[in-house]
Amino acid sequence: MTKESTTIDVGEPSTVTKSSSHVVVDGKKKKGFVAAAAGGGAKRGLAIFDFLLRLGAIAVTIGAASVMYTAEETLPFFTQFLQFQAGYDDLPAFQYFVIAVAIVASYLVLSLPFSIIAIIRPLAVAPRLILLIFDTLVVTLNTSAAAAAASIVYLAHNGNQSTNWLPICQQFGDFCQNVSTAVVAASIAILFFIVLIIISAVALKRH
Repeated sequence: MTKESTTIDVGEPSTVTKSSSHVVVDGKKKKGFVAAAAGGGAKRGLAIFDFLLRLGAIAVTIGAASVMYTAEETLPFFTQFLQFQAGYDDLPAFQYFVIAVAIVASYLVLSLPFSIIAIIRPLAVAPRLILLIFDTLVVTLNTSAAAAAASIVYLAHNGNQSTNWLPICQQFGDFCQNVSTAVVAASIAILFFIVLIIISAVALKRH
């Protein structure tokens, strides 16, 4: 009897220890699962915001390219040999603006599937990394186009006395208003891209 009681006393602590260790392990697994689920929910929220921003950027860039492309004005007076007309294709900077911003808009449309993948699989690294790299490249193209067009718009409004470049916006008011609107829209698109890059960087940093 004494041996049996001794055997029982030795076995009970080991059983309790094993069961308690299982409880601790299960608790850690549960906490890890909850943390992963919370992280995935936050990244999904960022991905949804990213998708909405891309839709807004598409609208802005298409609008900018369209307004610049259709910017044209002909003055009501003319001579026998001259007709005073201004259009975007008269200046290489404006032509570059239309082409570059159209490329930016096309890229944004093509990037939507990757943004959708980031919503469906918020923990995936590859689509977010691809968006970060190409967003950074495309925003430089958008910035260069906006800067080139902005310099011509400035000269059109203010002229340049050193080069005897007279301001033309007093005569071509509608034309200047259209090209100025296009430049402002392209500048807004740059802000969209900055936010998109920050979102991708934050999402990758959380991995």
